[in-house]
Amino acid sequence: MSEKSVITLVPPPMSPAWRANLVSAATIKPKAAQWLWPQWLPRGMLTILAGAGGDGKTTLTLGLIATMTSGGRWPDGSFCIEKQNAVIFSSEDSAEHTIIPRLIASGADLNRVFVMQGRINDLGELEPFDPSRDCDLLARELDRIGGAGLIMIDPIVAAVSGDMHRANDVRRSLQPLVNLAEQHGAAVVGISHFAKGSQASSPADRVLGSQAFTALARMVLVSAKREGEEDRVLARAKSNISADDGGCTYTIRPVTIDGGIDTVVATWGDVIDGSAREILADAEQLTSDEDHKTEFEEACDFLRDTLRNGPVPTQQIKADASGAGLSWATVRRAQKAVGAVAKKGGVKEGWSWQLSAEGAQRSPKVLIESPRCSLSEREHLGEKMSILGNSPAPTFDESDAEEV
Repeated sequence: MSEKSVITLVPPPMSPAWRANLVSAATIKPKAAQWLWPQWLPRGMLTILAGAGGDGKTTLTLGLIATMTSGGRWPDGSFCIEKQNAVIFSSEDSAEHTIIPRLIASGADLNRVFVMQGRINDLGELEPFDPSRDCDLLARELDRIGGAGLIMIDPIVAAVSGDMHRANDVRRSLQPLVNLAEQHGAAVVGISHFAKGSQASSPADRVLGSQAFTALARMVLVSAKREGEEDRVLARAKSNISADDGGCTYTIRPVTIDGGIDTVVATWGDVIDGSAREILADAEQLTSDEDHKTEFEEACDFLRDTLRNGPVPTQQIKADASGAGLSWATVRRAQKAVGAVAKKGGVKEGWSWQLSAEGAQRSPKVLIESPRCSLSEREHLGEKMSILGNSPAPTFDESDAEEV
């Protein structure tokens, strides 16, 4: 009996269903970042705006929406070149009592603003909108309205399903928003608060909750209110795609709109030099360094001595102050402290400063010097300008109006 041969069939190797996808860098075409507000609000990305309570973050963001929808001025004085739609999700403020009055006061084009007021289920019933789960529904609405340049999420923690202090929960929840921003070319602005007791930390690290918030964001903006003053500051604390320093000032002022409705509006101020840490430290008066106080006192003495014989051209004051080693921001603060006023002469004479009668007797106040103020050559940066490019600026005193 012959032995039978046993043949073992070995199946050919099968291609795996999943594989890592390595792509040659030479085949990837670089792309420039697209901006809503150049160097401040990137399109297609997440931006976090954080600050202490009462800094006016929501009002500030509504002011930015007004700028975008109406084609007005951004806080740094540049113009919005393309009017676009905006979407607002707020779990804290009433649309009727808070959001709409502030938008009206800011001069927003309300036809371009869409407020999220829930989701409609398959039975036609209205339910709460959950930004952590309903981004697909929002994407459909964006297609319906023709897209949006800015999507405001207030507060950003409302988009987190789970523990806001756990990085995995934050990343998992915010990734749909990040994807939505990229797919629709929208600037998603998430509003947050500073963590309590975080003043000594890096500005970006002060954002409430997990560090995943700032890790996912390509831009982190921070705001603060100057102690004892009406001015507030906005600064760049982190940017992966532009400069991460510099800032702007703004104020929140009360107004009354048609119908006798009292509300508030953001008004843009000046451009500021300095890092976010320096700008916040000045606003929050975190330092009591005697050198800062001494420079302020020296600035007061400088102005009294310079102006004691009468008016002096602003340009000469600025040049002399620079020669004396004084920052212009400190001189501007000293101007109000000593009672110096700005006067406009003829076309050839320009602006000049002089001491008022009561100002000559005024004692200097001890303040902390602000970061150096960098004013561009644009005419609007010397004034408390309005959000709308074609609207008259709010009333301001002459000391805020001089051209330097």
